[in-house]
Amino acid sequence: MSSTDVVSAAAAPAAAPRKSPAEFVTTTIGSHVVVKLHSGIEYHGRLTCLDGYMNIVLEDTHEVADGRVTNKYGDAFVRGNNVLYIAKSSP
Repeated sequence: MSSTDVVSAAAAPAAAPRKSPAEFVTTTIGSHVVVKLHSGIEYHGRLTCLDGYMNIVLEDTHEVADGRVTNKYGDAFVRGNNVLYIAKSSP
C-alpha cells in the first residue's frame, strides 16, 4: 500500500448506515421533501402523512413542472401509484 492509498482512505468519508424504506419514511415525516411522479411533475412540500399504499399528504406544496413552479397548494394529496420517488430536500 502506498502513502497515497493511506491518505485517500483516511480522507474518504465514512459511509452512512443504510436505512430501510420504512425507516427513511418515519424519519422523514415532518421534513421537506420532493415527490416526483411518473409524469415528471414534482411536488415540493412538508411530508405530513404517508400510508402503506404510498399515498402522500403534503403541506405548503409547490407543483413544479419543467423547473418552474406552476401551482401552489396549502395541502395536497398524491395518490401512491403515481409516485416515482420521494427525496428529502431543504425548505
